[in-house]
Amino acid sequence: MSQPVSVVICDDSRLARKQMASVLRGWNVEVTFAEHGLEGLEAVRAGKGDILFLDLTMPIMDGYQVLERIRKDDLPTMVIVISGDVQAEARERVLALGALEFIRKPTTSEDIAEVLNRFGLLTELEGTTAPSVEAEAEIDLPEYYKEIANVAMGQAGEMLARLLNTFVHLPIPIVSMVDPQSLQDRLVTAKDSEYELVSQGFIGGGVAGEAFLLLEKSNLDKVATLMDLHDGGEFRTSELLMSLSNALIGAFLTSFSKQIDIVFSKATPHILRDFIGFNEQAEHWDKSLMITIDYQMNEHDTQCELMLVFTQDSLVKLQNIASYFS
Repeated sequence: MSQPVSVVICDDSRLARKQMASVLRGWNVEVTFAEHGLEGLEAVRAGKGDILFLDLTMPIMDGYQVLERIRKDDLPTMVIVISGDVQAEARERVLALGALEFIRKPTTSEDIAEVLNRFGLLTELEGTTAPSVEAEAEIDLPEYYKEIANVAMGQAGEMLARLLNTFVHLPIPIVSMVDPQSLQDRLVTAKDSEYELVSQGFIGGGVAGEAFLLLEKSNLDKVATLMDLHDGGEFRTSELLMSLSNALIGAFLTSFSKQIDIVFSKATPHILRDFIGFNEQAEHWDKSLMITIDYQMNEHDTQCELMLVFTQDSLVKLQNIASYFS
């Protein structure tokens, strides 16, 4: 058997790195793991990356910056981008920067094999080596759902890009535990700071929660222009907010539920005109899981924020689902 092919898996999500290593199990590879772009670049410089599997949305140095540096320094590696950002422009950008191919998350061994075979690389990876395993570390609930949220964020971002006919810059999802007072303070502050708020409940398979869309009122005209909404007044604002929430919340929940194999029923979106806080009954919980995503349309100097908060009763089901990833 030939020498193993050196491979770098570069992704800020421990779960994503673990899943990718599982995809490569049984192939003749020697894997190095990198938690961000700079670490991945250093691994390539050290000769550990004949093939680099590269995420796009990462801290310190993102995937686009890695590709630019590889091209500038003429580093000897073949890059396959694997990302949840499925916008057409994202794929065009990475191919223009020298990536062999773009594969959308979540990926499979068949997806990888098809790309490698197309570029004549598959035969070099045939054979078996010992499975590559990253140093074990406990993964808490937010870390598990960060990658699930990342994929769902990309699906929603693509929907938003189509709706607004512009490129949407995707952040690293913030997934954390939140208490009711902190959530209420965030929403009240947004309302007091001249934000429009839209909420939409969802439930299914033992999981329930509320999604919130936050859009600064000063951005309404910019977004209306992008959506080609010319009529003014309250009706235009309502139409704009409902269209945005249906696109973002709907696409996110569809992708999220598909990944955890649950079907969500969704309530009708509701514009929170006079939000002053939760009622007393809604405050009877301690902490639960929250996902926050800030979608940026930098070319138009505007953004909107998506927040999802799961009920505390959902945590048991979410934890059970996460255990399947272990």
